Amino acid sequence: MDLIEKVFKLKEHNTTVRTELVAGLTTFLTMAYIIFVNPSILGEAGMPKGSVFVATCLIAALGTLIMGLYANYPIALAPGMGLNAYFAFVVVGQMGYSWQTALGAVFVSGCLFLLVTITGLRELIVRGIPVSIRVAITVGIGMFLALIALKGAGIVAASPATFVTLGDLHTAPVVLSSIGFLVIVALDRLGVRGAILIGILVVTVLSFFFGGNKFGGVFSAPPSIEPTLFQLDIMGALKGGILNVILVFFLVELFDATGTLMGVAKRAGLLKEGKMNRLNRALLADSGAIFAGSLLGTSSTTAYVESAAGVQAGGRTGLTALTVSALFLACLVISPLAGSVPAYATAPALFYVACLMLRELTELDWGEVTEAVPAVVTALVMPFTYSIANGLAFGFISYAAIKLCTGRAREVHVMVWIIAAIFLFKFIYIGGH
Repeated sequence: MDLIEKVFKLKEHNTTVRTELVAGLTTFLTMAYIIFVNPSILGEAGMPKGSVFVATCLIAALGTLIMGLYANYPIALAPGMGLNAYFAFVVVGQMGYSWQTALGAVFVSGCLFLLVTITGLRELIVRGIPVSIRVAITVGIGMFLALIALKGAGIVAASPATFVTLGDLHTAPVVLSSIGFLVIVALDRLGVRGAILIGILVVTVLSFFFGGNKFGGVFSAPPSIEPTLFQLDIMGALKGGILNVILVFFLVELFDATGTLMGVAKRAGLLKEGKMNRLNRALLADSGAIFAGSLLGTSSTTAYVESAAGVQAGGRTGLTALTVSALFLACLVISPLAGSVPAYATAPALFYVACLMLRELTELDWGEVTEAVPAVVTALVMPFTYSIANGLAFGFISYAAIKLCTGRAREVHVMVWIIAAIFLFKFIYIGGH
C-alpha cells in the first residue's frame, strides 16, 4: 500500500485504491468495444484479424500502462476510431498502398508527434490551428464513420445513378444492426456501463440464431502476432505520394490527443490555472504508443475520451489506468469470441460513436462565416470523398482563401498557410486522394 501511495499519490488526489479500481473497470467497459471493432476494420485492409486483435490488446495495455506509471493520469489509450477507418478504407482500399506501407506511415507520424512534443513545437502548432477547423475534424471523422457503419450494416448500398441508396432492409444484418443500435442508445441513456460493448455482444449472439453466423467459442490461447509484428514498411512510407497521409495521421493524432487529454483532465479537476502539469509526459506516452502500435501491427493509438467515464466514477490517478491496462491484457484469451463478431455487430457501435462526435457542431461560431464555412467544408468533404485527408485539405485551403478574399489574412496563423500550401501543392502536382 505504501508503494501504491508513493507512486500514485492517492491521498493528494483525495481518492482510494477501491475507487481507482472501480473507475478503471468503468473506463474499460466503455472502451472494450475496440478489441472487436479494430480487427474488423483493419481486416478490411487485408490484415490478419487474429494478429490485429492481439496487437490491439497489447498496445492498449502498454500505452495505458505508460500513461498510468509515467504521467499518473486516469486516461486510457487504444487504437483510435476514425484513423483506423482511414487506414483501411482510404490509404489501403482507395489509394492502393499495402497495409505494411500504411503501418510505416503511422510509425513516421508517431515519430513526428514525439519530435514536436519534445521540442515544444506542439503548442505552436495547436495554437496555430483555428478552433473551427479542430472542431470540424472531429465532426468530419464522425460523418465518415457513420457512412462506413451504415455501409457495414447494409443500410446504405452503392448505386450507379445516385452514388448511394437504401440497401435491402429485409436482410438479417440490417435488422440485427438496427436492434443493436437501439440497445446501445437505450442502455447508454439509462447509464448502464459498457453499453456499446453490450450492444455488440447482443447482436453477435443474435447472429448465431438469425444471421447464419457460427459460434467459435470464447476462450483460447492468443493467436500469433507474428503476421503483423515488425511488418511495417518505413521506406515505402517515406516516398512522395504518401507524405500527405503521414500529415493527416500526424494532425489528427495531435489534435485528438491534446483535446482528449485536456478534456478528461478538466472533468477530473486535474487542471491548474487551465493547464495540465504533466501534459508533456502524457503526450510522450501517447506518441510512444503510436509508433509502438505500428511495430505490433495496428493503426494510430490515442487517448480515449471514454476515460471520462472512469473519471466520473472517481478515478483521479494512474492507478485507474493501470487497472484498464491489466483488463486489456486479460482479454488476450478471448480471441475466439472476437473472431465470432460479424461486421454488422460492430456497425451499431461505429454509428453511435459517430452520432456522439457530431455534437461538436455546437462549438462552431455560426455567426462568423469565415470560420463556420471552412469548418463545414472540412466536415462534408470527408464522407463525400471517402477521405479524411481530402476533408483536411479542402478545409485548410478554403480557410486561408476565404480569409484572404475578405481582407482578414492577418487572422490566419502561419501554420495554416504552411499546411494549406502543402495540400494545394499536392493537389496541383500529385493529384487526388
